[in-house]
Parts: sequence; structure tokens; C-alpha cells
Amino acid sequence: MFRHLLVPTDGSELSLAAVERAVAFAKALNARITFFYAQPDFPLPVYGEGALIDPTTPEQFRKAAQEEAHTILNAAKEKASEAGVEADSDTVVSDAPADAIIDAAERHGCDLIFIASHGRSGIARLLLGSVTNKVLSHTKLPVLVYR
Repeated sequence: MFRHLLVPTDGSELSLAAVERAVAFAKALNARITFFYAQPDFPLPVYGEGALIDPTTPEQFRKAAQEEAHTILNAAKEKASEAGVEADSDTVVSDAPADAIIDAAERHGCDLIFIASHGRSGIARLLLGSVTNKVLSHTKLPVLVYR
């Protein structure tokens, strides 16, 4: 069946619950996991009336994003280790997280993407977008959605 899961995580409560479920799922299948975090890119400043000026430099932003990625991914790997599940991690900077998730799954030779979904529907999904929905519609790999 499935031998290598890609588990995207962002550190949210839902994502943490998905990590726990993915670890249990991988343990039952005797599969391994690659946890993945798509770091945000430095936002381009917007100038004009009412614009807020962010004193953060691009380098400070990158360093903070990298630290956050390592914290989130190390916590996920610790959960896997506690359960006796082999796990690795990966992170990239991307302003298109769905594409980064699909690329990571392909790059690591994963045969399943195990991803969380907030379960938004209707106008909320339209306005906020859905990384999960984009992954579902653009990958050729099987996707297991945890809600």
C-alpha cells in the first residue's frame, strides 16, 4: 500500500492534529513520513496612503521564517520518533504553498499526501482559497484529507 507519506504542516492546531493522525496512520502501514513546511516569502511592501511600514528587513524575515519552520518540523519529527515512525523533514520558501507541497512530494518520492483541511465551504473557501483544494486538483498522487 502506501510506504512514504508527505505530511504538510504549518503549526496550527488542525495541522498538529493531522500530524498525530498521520503518525498513527504511518505506524499502522509501517510507512515513513516526510514532514513539509512551505515558508512564506518576504511580502513586497505596499506604498501609498494608509500603508503600514514594516521595519523588518528581508533578512530578518527569512531568519524568523526559517526558525519557525525548524521548530514546527522538529516537533512533528519528535511525535513520529515517539511512535517509532521513521521521519524526515523538508522546507522551502514559496509564495504558492500548494505547488511547493506537490513538488516536495514528487521530489521525495512520496506515494501519498496526507493533508489537513479546515473544511471551509462556499464563499469562505472562495475568498480564502484552499491549499488543500489546490493540492487535490493539481497533483496526480493520492491525497488523504484530514478534517
